[in-house]
Amino acid sequence: MSAPDPSRATAPVRTPSSGAAAQQPVDFIRQKVLDDNRSGRHGGRVMTRFPPEPNGYPHIGHAKSICLNFGLAAEFGGVCNLRFDDTNPLTEDMEYVAAIKEAVRWLGFDWAEREYYASDYFEQLYAWAEQLILQGDAYVCFLSEDAFRERRGTVQGPGSASPYRDVPPEENLALLRRMKAGDYDDGHCVLRAKIDMASPNMKMRDPPMYRIKKASHYRRGDAWCIYPMYDYAHGLSDAIEGVTHSLCTLEFENNRELYDWYVNKVGFERPPEQTEFARLNVTHVIVSKRYLRRLVEEGRVDGWDDPRMPTLAGLRRRGVPPEAIRAFVERVGVARTNSMVEYSLLEHSVRDTLHTLAPRRLVVEQPLLVQIEGNSGPRTLDAPDFPAELNQPGSRALAVSDALYIEASDYDADPPKGWKRLAPGRVARLRHAGLVRCLGEITDEQGKLTAIRCERVEDGPEAKGAGTLHWVDAATAIDVELRLYDQLFAVEQPGVERDLLEDLQPDSKRVVVGKAEASLAAPAAGARFQFERLGFFAVDPDSAPGRPVFNRIVALKDGFVKAAPKAARPEPAKPSPAPAAPVAPEPPAVVAAMEALGVSASVARVLVAQPARRAWVEAAVAAGAGAAEAANLAVGELGRVPAERLPISPAEAAEGLQAVAEGRLPRGLLRQAIVEISEQHANGVEGPGLGATLARLGAEAAAAPSLQEAVEAVLAAHPAEAARLAAGDDKLVGFFLGQLKRQTGGKADASEARRLLTAPRPA
Repeated sequence: MSAPDPSRATAPVRTPSSGAAAQQPVDFIRQKVLDDNRSGRHGGRVMTRFPPEPNGYPHIGHAKSICLNFGLAAEFGGVCNLRFDDTNPLTEDMEYVAAIKEAVRWLGFDWAEREYYASDYFEQLYAWAEQLILQGDAYVCFLSEDAFRERRGTVQGPGSASPYRDVPPEENLALLRRMKAGDYDDGHCVLRAKIDMASPNMKMRDPPMYRIKKASHYRRGDAWCIYPMYDYAHGLSDAIEGVTHSLCTLEFENNRELYDWYVNKVGFERPPEQTEFARLNVTHVIVSKRYLRRLVEEGRVDGWDDPRMPTLAGLRRRGVPPEAIRAFVERVGVARTNSMVEYSLLEHSVRDTLHTLAPRRLVVEQPLLVQIEGNSGPRTLDAPDFPAELNQPGSRALAVSDALYIEASDYDADPPKGWKRLAPGRVARLRHAGLVRCLGEITDEQGKLTAIRCERVEDGPEAKGAGTLHWVDAATAIDVELRLYDQLFAVEQPGVERDLLEDLQPDSKRVVVGKAEASLAAPAAGARFQFERLGFFAVDPDSAPGRPVFNRIVALKDGFVKAAPKAARPEPAKPSPAPAAPVAPEPPAVVAAMEALGVSASVARVLVAQPARRAWVEAAVAAGAGAAEAANLAVGELGRVPAERLPISPAEAAEGLQAVAEGRLPRGLLRQAIVEISEQHANGVEGPGLGATLARLGAEAAAAPSLQEAVEAVLAAHPAEAARLAAGDDKLVGFFLGQLKRQTGGKADASEARRLLTAPRPA
């Protein structure tokens, strides 16, 4: 696709429709578009763009930008361009271009004929570079990168000018043309913008515009040996295309001033305006393309589309529907400040979407043979594809004989109290197939269990079983390969405290061969199902005729953890008569009511989907807690624990939150205590209560060095890196946060540590 004509950058395109935007929630970006349209700032038109660099596969973080840019344009009757910011020949490839285009289409968006490339603008960008030189706004600098860094100054003090800064424009123009002709080697010199070496914004201290890279470009071949820097090309590409609203994530906030400087200096009368929003950060996920590439290149995963990868290709192969990604992005919303979103919210969006889309099937992961005595003979059932309450059409024939497979974990010869599955003498219901009573075991010569004996029990309206089990007919069952995926990383923020690879979860992928009902012998490519009581699964491309392969998309929640030691299993609580509950309002009304109390929409939707967790929040509020604080606690710190077994009472939580609000307790200490208790509870450990945990952590904090002392210690231990940090190298903040986490045993508050690391320091 050829580049758009720069002369049409300010030409009107489409006028916004009046109804679409009004139906959407008005976040600060949509409010800005509404205000711009009312004022006539861009002549009533809306043009956005999704501008990826083709140096890797797009990931879950990109989904937010894709949905925002394409969705915003659609809501306001505008258009969205797909533009590849391909200015680095060393890392970009057509493979990544194809992956990005496929991901955007998969998410449900289309850029029509508006496919552009920054590399198509190289001639125009170079012409502007010559213009800036002649205006006295750019110069060729022969200082090395390290030498210029020494002159750059610090956040506390100004820099000093390059000795090449005042070379006359005509000489600089000749030098630039020699760069373009290939007269200099890589790194020998750069073209710099001449702005302000005393600017408080380090980005404005004579940033580079062009560097020499004698490398072949994946689209332009060897036509160029100098390439524009991203900051120079990005804003001018927006201006060339006539973009009205340039949306980017918060890490580019300091670049906005430079963005405006370039588009104004080359003479655009109506330049685009950059607006920043919070990027999508998800727990247990890494979205740095550099680290994702490392996982691929070192063979830690099975390629960019490995179902454990956070790439959109990986999520697609895993079976996540695009509707779930869009719903997840909508739940997260658009904010001005960065935050961490729980991975469980993504899983909730997936389950919520698949609940009504995925037909039900019967599959057994760890088969145990059941011999049903009484010779009732084989028969065929008509089994519905969906639960009756969904009112969805569809059914399939289900064979049932006197030999069945059930899950091995659904039988226990010596069951614990509260056991609701098969055991000697116990009655359980087989899904769609009536009741059976366990008569005993069948063992081999070594005494190993090989099967259990059962008999059918007369079914009827009053008949009850201890539970409902899934099963597969042994005579007609097929073998299926089940790939059971879990989170790729075992910690919430991979790579912060140690090397990224050390945080990999060792069993993030397990493969088992199970038994499945015959209807799954030849499933359609990409088809999704709910395997009852196991989870949602999708057909993998590795499937072969007669040997289907299924990826687990997301597990279903099971309230009974059989793996816990019997001694640690709690006695089941005796039910007490409950008063008649009032009729609950519809979910949208509940969400609106919670939002009115300050609860975010995403958290409110999670609580609507989990009534027990919502009841806990309501009890905490009744005990004196703030609604937003209690809700965030329930979904955040307590999110790992099933809602029915939260280890902290609403009253305890309310007391702790009140202490935080009154300044008697640090918020970080309360969070640390609750996370510790939650992790113990999730692992079946009954530890001390909230009060005792807070007392211990408080005593440890009092005895430990202060965070300020810890910051000074790690800076002193790494003087070279500390100097670069003081000079404005923000990339080193993450390095020092990792050092602090290691020194403090993971107890350093990240936000306070970041503030101390970036604060001005005495000379």
